[in-house]
Amino acid sequence: MLRRHRELSGFSLRRLGAMTQFGFTFLSQVERGERRATENLAQRCDEALRAGGALIDAYRNEISSGEDMKRRTILRAMGPLAASPLPLVQWEALRQGVTASLDLDTDQWDQAVADYGIAYYRVPASQMMDNLRADITVLQALIPDTLGTAKGQLLRTVARLSVIVALNMVAAGQTLTAARWWRDSQNYARASGDADTVVLTRAWDVVNGCYDGRHPASVVALADDVLPLIEGRASASACGLLAGRAQALSLLGRHSEAVTTVRRLADVTAQLPHGVTEEVDSLWGWPEHRLRHTEAWVYAHAGDLSAAVQAQERAVVLYPTSLTRLRTQVQLHHAAALIRNGHVPDGLRLAADLLEQLPPEQHNELLRTVARQVIDAVPHKERRRPMFREVTDRVAT
Repeated sequence: MLRRHRELSGFSLRRLGAMTQFGFTFLSQVERGERRATENLAQRCDEALRAGGALIDAYRNEISSGEDMKRRTILRAMGPLAASPLPLVQWEALRQGVTASLDLDTDQWDQAVADYGIAYYRVPASQMMDNLRADITVLQALIPDTLGTAKGQLLRTVARLSVIVALNMVAAGQTLTAARWWRDSQNYARASGDADTVVLTRAWDVVNGCYDGRHPASVVALADDVLPLIEGRASASACGLLAGRAQALSLLGRHSEAVTTVRRLADVTAQLPHGVTEEVDSLWGWPEHRLRHTEAWVYAHAGDLSAAVQAQERAVVLYPTSLTRLRTQVQLHHAAALIRNGHVPDGLRLAADLLEQLPPEQHNELLRTVARQVIDAVPHKERRRPMFREVTDRVAT
């Protein structure tokens, strides 16, 4: 309809673009059906081409038929899932079908991602994995028949949910399975075309590469691959990428670069909006305690006891009560710093006390990785101490 009216009026795409203040490339894509028009575009083109409301009506009809198609797509995809042997899949398919039938809010997946970000720290991993299985099964059915911006939204969603699956796999020590989910999450992110999701999926992969046994050099390379995407951008994803890179550099012994990176991280954190820094209980935010945790790691490995203690004390104060394990991990960095600075008995005693005080259900593979860093910091000539044996036994069990 737009092309017909434009050609009847004798307008080129460039002339129509100049009159409506829309780029001629965008207008060309709208005419070819590659980009969706906006109501503002329809209004301006209708006025410029003197279409008498025909373009506005065409836009509204297109939106209406598009929503009808979306509902039909959802209902068609949910039908077979209603017979799934997994109860949670059945319930989610039923809910999606009702939502589509009633034309309710289609941004529910954004809310689902936000909810999972909070649930990660509060809900038992087994329960969360059951829910993730149901939601990802539904997404698997929806994505193939979804087009345009809606498909991008679904791909962003499945990319972020895949991050949570991978995180749970790492915590359970299932590193091979986690590696597959990391790769898939990044593939989904790239397919979505959303740069922030690309950085986010890579950032969490980099951070966890410091815990799952990968060589630190390969982890730094993963970070550097997407580092250009964060230039001039302050986001939680950018902070996560810098934090993981700083930690990996520390493990490589490149301490001056690690310190430089963590200082850059502090600068980016200072630029974040309050809404991001105040998300203290969400996986997707970047509260101050994450910055201090990273500083504690970097300075502990660098042997800067004063800076490590300052960062660790600040982090402990900031961590909410729901994040007991993470508070323990940052205190273990302090134990390692004590040992690297020659205070071996004090560091071992602190590590033993921390591991004893943390409830058994909080002892996952991430915690054990940090505890092993404490053990590795002990000089060989000091490993005959009974306290060294006590710490190694606690990590082993």
